[in-house]
Amino acid sequence: MKQKCPLVSVVITTKNEEKNIQNCLQSIKNQTYGNIEIIVVDNGSDDQTQAIAKRYTAKVFTKGPERSAQRNFGAKRAKGKYYLYIDADMTLSIGVINDCVNMCEHDSTLTGLYIPEKITGTGFWNKVRNFERGFYNGTVIDCVRFVPLNIFKKTGGFDTALTGPEDWDFDKKVRNLGKIGIIQSHINHNECQFDLSKYLSKKSYYAKSMGAYARKWGQNDPDVKKQLGAYYRMVGVFIENGKWKRLKSKPVLTVGVYLLRMMVGLSYIIRRTVYGFS
Repeated sequence: MKQKCPLVSVVITTKNEEKNIQNCLQSIKNQTYGNIEIIVVDNGSDDQTQAIAKRYTAKVFTKGPERSAQRNFGAKRAKGKYYLYIDADMTLSIGVINDCVNMCEHDSTLTGLYIPEKITGTGFWNKVRNFERGFYNGTVIDCVRFVPLNIFKKTGGFDTALTGPEDWDFDKKVRNLGKIGIIQSHINHNECQFDLSKYLSKKSYYAKSMGAYARKWGQNDPDVKKQLGAYYRMVGVFIENGKWKRLKSKPVLTVGVYLLRMMVGLSYIIRRTVYGFS
Protein backbone atom coordinates (compact mmCIF):
# COMPACT_ATOMS: atom_id res chain seq x y z
CA MET A 1 0.00 0.00 0.00
CA LYS A 2 1.12 3.60 -0.52
CA GLN A 3 2.84 5.57 2.20
CA LYS A 4 -0.07 8.06 2.34
CA CYS A 5 -2.39 5.41 3.70
CA PRO A 6 -3.87 6.27 7.11
CA LEU A 7 -1.77 5.97 10.22
CA VAL A 8 -2.55 3.02 12.51
CA SER A 9 -1.75 3.29 16.21
CA VAL A 10 -0.90 -0.07 17.79
CA VAL A 11 -1.10 -0.05 21.58
CA ILE A 12 0.60 -2.87 23.51
CA THR A 13 0.06 -3.28 27.25
CA THR A 14 2.88 -4.88 29.22
CA LYS A 15 3.88 -6.06 32.71
CA ASN A 16 7.15 -7.99 33.05
CA GLU A 17 7.00 -9.31 29.49
CA GLU A 18 10.69 -9.48 28.58
CA LYS A 19 10.19 -13.01 27.21
CA ASN A 20 7.43 -11.95 24.82
CA ILE A 21 7.69 -8.27 23.95
CA GLN A 22 10.38 -8.56 21.27
CA ASN A 23 8.41 -11.13 19.26
CA CYS A 24 5.30 -8.97 19.57
CA LEU A 25 7.04 -5.80 18.40
CA GLN A 26 8.91 -7.57 15.60
CA SER A 27 5.61 -8.92 14.25
CA ILE A 28 4.39 -5.33 13.98
CA LYS A 29 7.57 -4.27 12.19
CA ASN A 30 7.06 -7.19 9.77
CA GLN A 31 3.60 -6.07 8.69
CA THR A 32 2.99 -5.53 4.98
CA TYR A 33 1.34 -2.25 5.94
CA GLY A 34 3.87 0.53 6.51
CA ASN A 35 2.20 3.49 8.19
CA ILE A 36 2.17 2.38 11.84
CA GLU A 37 3.03 3.97 15.17
CA ILE A 38 3.82 1.69 18.10
CA ILE A 39 2.81 2.71 21.62
CA VAL A 40 3.89 0.55 24.58
CA VAL A 41 2.13 1.20 27.89
CA ASP A 42 3.96 -0.63 30.65
CA ASN A 43 2.60 -1.29 34.14
CA GLY A 44 5.81 -0.77 36.12
CA SER A 45 7.85 -3.74 34.92
CA ASP A 46 10.97 -4.57 36.93
CA ASP A 47 12.55 -6.65 34.17
CA GLN A 48 13.88 -5.67 30.71
CA THR A 49 10.47 -5.08 29.11
CA GLN A 50 10.85 -1.32 28.73
CA ALA A 51 14.46 -1.51 27.58
CA ILE A 52 13.55 -3.97 24.83
CA ALA A 53 10.51 -1.92 23.80
CA LYS A 54 12.63 1.22 23.42
CA ARG A 55 14.64 -0.52 20.70
CA TYR A 56 11.47 -0.49 18.58
CA THR A 57 9.70 2.73 19.56
CA ALA A 58 10.31 5.95 21.47
CA LYS A 59 6.71 5.88 22.66
CA VAL A 60 7.13 3.79 25.82
CA PHE A 61 5.09 4.94 28.80
CA THR A 62 4.34 3.80 32.34
CA LYS A 63 0.72 3.54 33.47
CA GLY A 64 -1.41 1.31 35.71
CA PRO A 65 -3.05 -0.23 37.59
CA GLU A 66 -4.80 -2.54 35.07
CA ARG A 67 -5.14 -3.12 31.31
CA SER A 68 -8.14 -0.81 30.92
CA ALA A 69 -6.24 2.23 32.18
CA GLN A 70 -3.23 1.29 30.05
CA ARG A 71 -5.29 0.96 26.87
CA ASN A 72 -7.09 4.25 27.51
CA PHE A 73 -3.77 5.98 28.15
CA GLY A 74 -2.43 4.61 24.88
CA ALA A 75 -5.46 5.94 23.02
CA LYS A 76 -4.82 9.42 24.42
CA ARG A 77 -1.28 9.31 23.02
CA ALA A 78 -2.37 7.86 19.67
CA LYS A 79 -2.17 9.98 16.52
CA GLY A 80 -3.60 7.46 14.06
CA LYS A 81 -6.90 7.23 12.26
CA TYR A 82 -7.20 3.68 13.56
CA TYR A 83 -6.49 2.06 16.93
CA LEU A 84 -5.41 -1.56 17.44
CA TYR A 85 -4.74 -2.98 20.90
CA ILE A 86 -2.90 -6.22 21.65
CA ASP A 87 -1.18 -7.88 24.59
CA ALA A 88 2.56 -8.47 24.78
CA ASP A 89 2.18 -12.24 24.44
CA MET A 90 0.53 -11.82 21.04
CA THR A 91 2.03 -11.60 17.56
CA LEU A 92 0.35 -10.42 14.37
CA SER A 93 0.35 -12.53 11.25
CA ILE A 94 1.90 -10.53 8.44
CA GLY A 95 -1.27 -9.16 6.81
CA VAL A 96 -3.38 -8.23 9.84
CA ILE A 97 -3.10 -4.44 9.70
CA ASN A 98 -3.31 -4.30 5.91
CA ASP A 99 -6.51 -6.38 5.98
CA CYS A 100 -8.02 -4.24 8.74
CA VAL A 101 -7.32 -0.95 6.99
CA ASN A 102 -8.56 -2.23 3.63
CA MET A 103 -11.84 -3.40 5.12
CA CYS A 104 -12.49 -0.20 7.03
CA GLU A 105 -11.45 2.09 4.17
CA HIS A 106 -13.84 0.29 1.82
CA ASP A 107 -16.77 0.40 4.26
CA SER A 108 -17.08 3.59 6.27
CA THR A 109 -20.04 2.18 8.22
CA LEU A 110 -17.78 -0.25 10.10
CA THR A 111 -17.17 0.74 13.72
CA GLY A 112 -14.87 -2.14 14.61
CA LEU A 113 -13.26 -5.38 13.49
CA TYR A 114 -12.75 -8.77 15.07
CA ILE A 115 -9.40 -10.44 14.42
CA PRO A 116 -9.38 -14.25 14.65
CA GLU A 117 -7.11 -15.55 17.39
CA LYS A 118 -5.02 -18.71 17.43
CA ILE A 119 -3.53 -20.13 20.62
CA THR A 120 0.08 -21.27 20.31
CA GLY A 121 2.22 -23.30 22.67
CA THR A 122 3.08 -26.91 23.33
CA GLY A 123 1.12 -29.72 24.90
CA PHE A 124 -2.37 -31.18 24.81
CA TRP A 125 -4.10 -28.36 26.68
CA ASN A 126 -2.70 -25.76 24.29
CA LYS A 127 -4.27 -27.71 21.44
CA VAL A 128 -7.53 -27.79 23.40
CA ARG A 129 -7.38 -24.03 23.99
CA ASN A 130 -6.71 -23.33 20.31
CA PHE A 131 -9.58 -25.59 19.26
CA GLU A 132 -11.88 -23.90 21.78
CA ARG A 133 -10.83 -20.37 20.83
CA GLY A 134 -11.75 -20.96 17.21
CA PHE A 135 -15.43 -21.23 18.17
CA TYR A 136 -15.42 -17.78 19.75
CA ASN A 137 -14.20 -15.69 16.81
CA GLY A 138 -16.78 -13.04 15.92
CA THR A 139 -19.18 -13.98 18.72
CA VAL A 140 -20.18 -12.15 21.92
CA ILE A 141 -17.38 -14.11 23.64
CA ASP A 142 -14.92 -12.28 21.38
CA CYS A 143 -14.04 -8.58 21.34
CA VAL A 144 -13.28 -6.09 18.58
CA ARG A 145 -9.58 -5.19 18.46
CA PHE A 146 -9.37 -2.74 15.57
CA VAL A 147 -11.46 0.44 15.66
CA PRO A 148 -11.35 3.94 14.20
CA LEU A 149 -9.86 6.16 16.90
CA ASN A 150 -12.87 8.48 16.80
CA ILE A 151 -15.11 5.49 17.60
CA PHE A 152 -12.87 4.56 20.52
CA LYS A 153 -13.28 8.09 21.87
CA LYS A 154 -17.06 8.01 21.40
CA THR A 155 -17.30 4.87 23.54
CA GLY A 156 -15.28 6.44 26.34
CA GLY A 157 -12.78 3.62 26.00
CA PHE A 158 -12.41 0.75 28.45
CA ASP A 159 -14.24 0.80 31.78
CA THR A 160 -11.51 1.03 34.42
CA ALA A 161 -13.91 -0.33 37.06
CA LEU A 162 -13.91 -3.72 35.33
CA THR A 163 -11.08 -6.27 35.14
CA GLY A 164 -11.84 -9.28 32.96
CA PRO A 165 -15.14 -8.35 31.32
CA GLU A 166 -13.83 -4.92 30.27
CA ASP A 167 -13.28 -6.41 26.80
CA TRP A 168 -16.95 -7.47 26.53
CA ASP A 169 -18.05 -4.09 27.81
CA PHE A 170 -15.94 -2.27 25.20
CA ASP A 171 -17.17 -4.63 22.48
CA LYS A 172 -20.81 -3.88 23.35
CA LYS A 173 -20.22 -0.14 23.22
CA VAL A 174 -18.56 -0.39 19.80
CA ARG A 175 -21.31 -2.65 18.41
CA ASN A 176 -23.95 -0.23 19.65
CA LEU A 177 -22.45 2.46 17.39
CA GLY A 178 -22.64 0.54 14.11
CA LYS A 179 -21.58 -2.47 12.10
CA ILE A 180 -18.82 -4.94 12.99
CA GLY A 181 -16.71 -7.00 10.61
CA ILE A 182 -14.11 -9.75 10.84
CA ILE A 183 -10.91 -10.22 8.83
CA GLN A 184 -9.25 -13.41 7.64
CA SER A 185 -5.73 -12.81 8.96
CA HIS A 186 -5.15 -13.81 12.54
CA ILE A 187 -3.38 -12.98 15.79
CA ASN A 188 -1.22 -15.60 17.53
CA HIS A 189 -1.63 -15.75 21.31
CA ASN A 190 1.34 -17.46 22.92
CA GLU A 191 0.19 -19.33 26.04
CA CYS A 192 3.49 -21.28 26.21
CA GLN A 193 3.18 -24.43 28.30
CA PHE A 194 -0.40 -24.42 29.57
CA ASP A 195 -0.64 -24.22 33.38
CA LEU A 196 -4.11 -25.31 34.48
CA SER A 197 -3.87 -23.91 38.01
CA LYS A 198 -2.75 -20.49 36.76
CA TYR A 199 -5.46 -20.52 34.09
CA LEU A 200 -8.21 -21.27 36.61
CA SER A 201 -6.78 -18.73 39.05
CA LYS A 202 -6.89 -16.07 36.34
CA LYS A 203 -10.48 -16.93 35.47
CA SER A 204 -11.44 -16.77 39.14
CA TYR A 205 -9.78 -13.34 39.41
CA TYR A 206 -11.69 -12.07 36.39
CA ALA A 207 -14.93 -13.40 37.87
CA LYS A 208 -14.75 -10.72 40.56
CA SER A 209 -15.96 -8.12 38.06
CA MET A 210 -18.67 -10.21 36.40
CA GLY A 211 -21.37 -9.03 38.79
CA ALA A 212 -20.54 -5.39 38.15
CA TYR A 213 -20.59 -6.01 34.42
CA ALA A 214 -23.98 -7.76 34.61
CA ARG A 215 -25.45 -4.95 36.71
CA LYS A 216 -24.15 -2.34 34.28
CA TRP A 217 -25.97 -3.80 31.29
CA GLY A 218 -28.76 -5.68 33.08
CA GLN A 219 -29.16 -9.37 33.84
CA ASN A 220 -31.64 -9.73 30.97
CA ASP A 221 -29.39 -8.15 28.35
CA PRO A 222 -29.17 -10.76 25.53
CA ASP A 223 -25.37 -10.56 25.35
CA VAL A 224 -24.94 -10.81 29.11
CA LYS A 225 -27.24 -13.84 29.20
CA LYS A 226 -25.05 -15.55 26.61
CA GLN A 227 -21.73 -14.53 28.12
CA LEU A 228 -22.61 -15.53 31.68
CA GLY A 229 -25.22 -18.19 31.01
CA ALA A 230 -24.40 -21.90 31.11
CA TYR A 231 -26.26 -22.89 27.94
CA TYR A 232 -24.50 -20.61 25.47
CA ARG A 233 -21.05 -21.06 27.03
CA MET A 234 -21.37 -24.85 27.15
CA VAL A 235 -23.52 -25.57 24.09
CA GLY A 236 -24.73 -22.66 21.97
CA VAL A 237 -21.41 -21.15 20.92
CA PHE A 238 -20.14 -24.59 19.85
CA ILE A 239 -23.09 -25.59 17.68
CA GLU A 240 -24.42 -22.37 16.11
CA ASN A 241 -23.97 -21.78 12.37
CA GLY A 242 -22.99 -25.39 11.74
CA LYS A 243 -19.98 -25.29 14.06
CA TRP A 244 -21.07 -28.58 15.64
CA LYS A 245 -19.33 -30.30 12.73
CA ARG A 246 -15.98 -29.22 14.17
CA LEU A 247 -16.81 -30.96 17.45
CA LYS A 248 -17.62 -34.14 15.58
CA SER A 249 -14.38 -34.01 13.62
CA LYS A 250 -12.15 -33.69 16.72
CA PRO A 251 -13.65 -35.88 19.47
CA VAL A 252 -10.58 -35.94 21.73
CA LEU A 253 -10.19 -32.16 21.65
CA THR A 254 -13.95 -31.80 22.16
CA VAL A 255 -13.74 -33.81 25.38
CA GLY A 256 -10.84 -31.61 26.46
CA VAL A 257 -12.83 -28.44 25.78
CA TYR A 258 -15.74 -29.62 27.89
CA LEU A 259 -13.49 -30.72 30.73
CA LEU A 260 -11.86 -27.30 30.71
CA ARG A 261 -15.22 -25.52 30.49
CA MET A 262 -16.56 -27.50 33.44
CA MET A 263 -13.51 -26.65 35.55
CA VAL A 264 -13.84 -22.96 34.71
CA GLY A 265 -17.55 -23.10 35.49
CA LEU A 266 -16.88 -24.76 38.81
CA SER A 267 -14.32 -22.16 39.80
CA TYR A 268 -16.82 -19.44 38.81
CA ILE A 269 -19.56 -21.01 40.97
CA ILE A 270 -17.18 -21.33 43.93
CA ARG A 271 -16.19 -17.70 43.57
CA ARG A 272 -19.82 -16.60 43.40
CA THR A 273 -20.96 -18.82 46.28
CA VAL A 274 -18.09 -18.37 48.72
CA TYR A 275 -16.87 -14.86 48.02
CA GLY A 276 -19.69 -13.20 46.09
CA PHE A 277 -19.18 -10.69 43.30
CA SER A 278 -17.27 -7.49 43.88
